[in-house]
Amino acid sequence: MDEPILTARQALAWVEATSESWHRLIGANPQMLALPCDINNTHNVGELLQHIVAVELRYAQRILGLPETSYAEIPFDSADAIYATHDRAMKLYRQALESETDWVTPVEFQTRTGGSLRASRETILFHACFHSVRHYAQLGTLVRPHGYKADRPGDYLFMEATRAPQR
Repeated sequence: MDEPILTARQALAWVEATSESWHRLIGANPQMLALPCDINNTHNVGELLQHIVAVELRYAQRILGLPETSYAEIPFDSADAIYATHDRAMKLYRQALESETDWVTPVEFQTRTGGSLRASRETILFHACFHSVRHYAQLGTLVRPHGYKADRPGDYLFMEATRAPQR
């Protein structure tokens, strides 16, 4: 099979749907940002969300060859501030998809914890998408015992699946 089964646009739509759900939940429950969290060396949910959107933005900037925004410049004090960074990243991904981006040639970049790496822009894009969704799944497990639950399932299956009629 030569054609991709899952496209970049579909993967980004999954990230968007998942992010929108979390934006709504955190916007309605801002106290969630202070919940303790040790995922990826964070101290609270706000820092984990900063990590998620920082990776989205920094990888989008890498794909386009733009200077990377430092973590210190990425706010995490409110749902709107966090998701403004997410929106910036999604705009850059769409820009890359609509342009003549070279998706195959590897680029070299510096990561915060993994050192210097080389990967194609295609790999970087899909890594960023799955990275976000993976951390949102961890977040769902973390906040559930505190009484919080996102308003939509995070599984890709629910991007188009509908409930079958009861027999």
